[in-house]
Amino acid sequence: MMNTLRTDPSLKSSYDVVIIGGAILGSSTAWFLTENPDFNGSVLVIERDPSYASAATSLTNSCIRQQFSTELNVRISQFGAAFVQDLPRFMGEASGAPKLKINNFGYMYLANTAAFADVLRASHAVQMAAGAGTVLMTPDQIKAAYPFYAVEDLVLGSINTVDEGYFDGITMFDWFRRQARARGVEYVANEVVAITRKGSRIDSVTLKSGQVIACGQLVNASGTRGAVTARMAGIDIPIEPRKRFTWIFTAERPLDRPLPLTIDPSGVHFRQDTATTYMAGGHAAHDPAVAFDDFEMDHTIWQDHIWPTIATRIPQFEAIRVIREWAGQYDYNTLDQNAIAGPHPEVANFLFLNGFSGHGLQQSPAMGRGTAEWLTYGEWRTLDLSPLGFERIAAGRPYLEKAII
Repeated sequence: MMNTLRTDPSLKSSYDVVIIGGAILGSSTAWFLTENPDFNGSVLVIERDPSYASAATSLTNSCIRQQFSTELNVRISQFGAAFVQDLPRFMGEASGAPKLKINNFGYMYLANTAAFADVLRASHAVQMAAGAGTVLMTPDQIKAAYPFYAVEDLVLGSINTVDEGYFDGITMFDWFRRQARARGVEYVANEVVAITRKGSRIDSVTLKSGQVIACGQLVNASGTRGAVTARMAGIDIPIEPRKRFTWIFTAERPLDRPLPLTIDPSGVHFRQDTATTYMAGGHAAHDPAVAFDDFEMDHTIWQDHIWPTIATRIPQFEAIRVIREWAGQYDYNTLDQNAIAGPHPEVANFLFLNGFSGHGLQQSPAMGRGTAEWLTYGEWRTLDLSPLGFERIAAGRPYLEKAII
């Protein structure tokens, strides 16, 4: 369905906006540009793999949450939840976009130390001030609501079942892309191999096919390759591909109620998948950068770490069977695991959409909207995304988010 791009299009020699990367963040930006009545420029999206087979967008667990420790990240996800659940209105009722929903099983953060319990309490205060529906729970309250958990080691839990859970992110992506193209955005299957910078401005990009495309503004939305793209412009960003594993399993004794997306103190997470299956995710204790094409499974992680953790937290999961598994990659920001957004301070027509570290799908509506605003007006308008700007990267000053999975 997605592999419909032309490999040898008749491209113009210049575009007002060139977006490198056509997955969820690049396509969200492209769509929001078409939605803005004050933008009337030309847009080209360059995607190296139009199958999107190994894109984080395609390999995502497709969840959304408001349980962050910073107000900005909460607000970003709140707009994401509104967008997901009102897709026909945003896309236009005549578009035929489907009505989507969030399966609100919620996220359940579990704390087994007083220090992490204090983090949950502080984050809860931030979330409540932003209007989120987060609830703190004692171990007894957790056990009463979800009898399948082992709670003896726990100090506190935090859960929100309002606009928090699973949604169909692939369908949202498809509509971003489909509608952007229908409104005149050009997509090309090609790869940027060079970026020409003249002083404080990006002048053009060179494609693998040999074409040179001049651009008014350039958006780096190239996922795990974000640092490679930036380096072509003489810019360094702390982004690298990190491998993340997912397993789908069935249980010999299924739970009697939906399983929240549980973040165990060990870092392993697991949740309801379908009515009869469950999903688990995690990574190796040693978590290095990997090659862009490394999607090989490591079965010892499941056997030695993931399954024992799950079975300890939920004894009913001692007898389970894996029915599907895959590895994906995060575009991991090694500084603070938060996105880098907006323009470079010295190369003003080079914009970042990088380093989402697993949050890209849920944050794509707000980040695409914000990037389109900056491209059009030269400023943030609906949400001030400046805390996510490149300046903190240059200064080595993390924008600390404590609710990282």
